Amino acid sequence: MHIGLVGLGKMGGNMRTRLRNGGHTVVGYDRNPDLADVDSLAAMVEALPAPKVVWVMVPAGEPTRSTIADLKELLGEGDLVVDGGNSKYTDDAINAASLAEKGIGFVDCGVSGGVWGLQNGYALMYGGAAEDIAKVQPAFDTLKPEEGGAVHAGPTPGAGHFAKMVHNGIEYAMMQSYAEGWELLEKVDIVENVPAIFESWRHGTVIRSWLLDLLTEAIEDDEHLDALRGYADDSGEGRWTVQAAIDNAVPMHVIAASLFARFTSRQDDSPAMKAIAAMRNQFGGHAVHTDPPPGGEANPDA
Repeated sequence: MHIGLVGLGKMGGNMRTRLRNGGHTVVGYDRNPDLADVDSLAAMVEALPAPKVVWVMVPAGEPTRSTIADLKELLGEGDLVVDGGNSKYTDDAINAASLAEKGIGFVDCGVSGGVWGLQNGYALMYGGAAEDIAKVQPAFDTLKPEEGGAVHAGPTPGAGHFAKMVHNGIEYAMMQSYAEGWELLEKVDIVENVPAIFESWRHGTVIRSWLLDLLTEAIEDDEHLDALRGYADDSGEGRWTVQAAIDNAVPMHVIAASLFARFTSRQDDSPAMKAIAAMRNQFGGHAVHTDPPPGGEANPDA
């Protein structure tokens, strides 16, 4: 099939390559002219045969919304826009309704696979009407892994991105569990050769996974992760997952805790822990830890 691809960064660029390797004709546009096949969004649309299919792989939020608004002016009845970024699922109904005013179809597609997707394929979770899915199905079939890895999450706009959001929430929790286990193993004296322990878990255990593979490779390269800061960003999907759990009264203890752990990682000195230390000192006389005064020692009475 012929397909337009907007956004040729780490994910989009590799997706273009995988699609071309699968025999598809891809016309790619990116604001970086060194990456783009054409010099404008309009030129990309013009190069596509009807019905035109355009896949958007740009950052979530305003970049995606503005790109879809621009495509609305360039496309026509029977054409299709696929949002393959990490958009919040609530944006999809708005975008679908806007495009429908001109008879343009809309499919939302959560994509997982990262930089390894070119080689291994991408897990795809897509939402939208069956007739719109059919227009982009050949691309889905090429992008996904050889076995499985693709699902039509539902006909309602946002179904695919909601599924991907929950996927990422689970990812937060899994990563946090591995990280806490690694920290405990590092802490004790009774255990030696932590990288070898993680390597052993990759084979035959009930906790083996690709995330475990990646962590094992990381600590084999840098056993104590000395080259890294203990600071973890979040892309937003963990927050949206927890908010959706609140909206639907679904208990989500572990995923919520893993999200808050990332917030803790960004504090040099936790204000909340200062308050807890103060309260423990007030009710029980428990020792507090203080910064040393100039020329003095910390905790002189501890």
